[in-house]
Amino acid sequence: MKEQFLKAMYFRHACKVFDETKKIPKDDFEYILECGRLSPSSFGMEHWRFLVITDENLKKRLKPVCWNQAQITTCSHLVVIKAQKEILKPDSDYVRKMFERRGLPEDMTKAYIQKYTEFMQEKKDEEKLFCWSAKQCYIALANMMTGAAFIGIDSCPIEGFEKEKVENILNIDTKKEEVAVLSAFGYRVQPQPKKVRLSLSEIVEYL
Repeated sequence: MKEQFLKAMYFRHACKVFDETKKIPKDDFEYILECGRLSPSSFGMEHWRFLVITDENLKKRLKPVCWNQAQITTCSHLVVIKAQKEILKPDSDYVRKMFERRGLPEDMTKAYIQKYTEFMQEKKDEEKLFCWSAKQCYIALANMMTGAAFIGIDSCPIEGFEKEKVENILNIDTKKEEVAVLSAFGYRVQPQPKKVRLSLSEIVEYL
C-alpha cells in the first residue's frame, strides 16, 4: 500500500498541457470530488465549495484572466475552489448546524461554539477570515490532486489568475465567498518532467 501511494505521489506533477480529446469519466471525477469532500478542515467547518467548469466557452473567457495558461482550456475539468466567509461567522445557523450534527450533549455543543466564537474574534477582519478559510481549501485541493494521481489522472494547481476578474466572470458574491485557488484535471500529452525535490535530511529536523 505504501508503494502504491508513493507511486501516485511520483506520478503527480503540475501538468501544463492536457489532451483535449480525452474527458474524465463521470464516476472518476466524482471520486476526485469525494477526495475533496472527505478532507479535514479547521473545526470541521468544510470551508470549501467546488465549482466545476466543463463549458468550453466559459473556459475561454477565463483563460485571459488566468495568465493565458494552456491548462485552463485544454483540461477536461476545471475546478474553482471557493472559500466560504459569511456562513463561518460564529452567529450563523451554519456554524450551529455543523456542531450539532456531531450528536454531542447540548452543553458540549455550546462549549464548542463558545470556543469557536473566541477563536473567531481575531478573524473579524474580512481578509483574515478569507485567509483562514482559503488555507482549508488547500487541504481539499491536495487530496483531490493526490486522489486523481492514484487513478492515473493528471492535475495542475493554479494560483496564477486575476482574482477579481475571475470572480466577476463567475458572478461570485464576494461578501459571502471568494475564490481561493483553481485546479485543472485531465490527461497529459507530454512526458512528465523529472521530479526534483530536496532530500529529507534537508527539510526534516528532529527534536
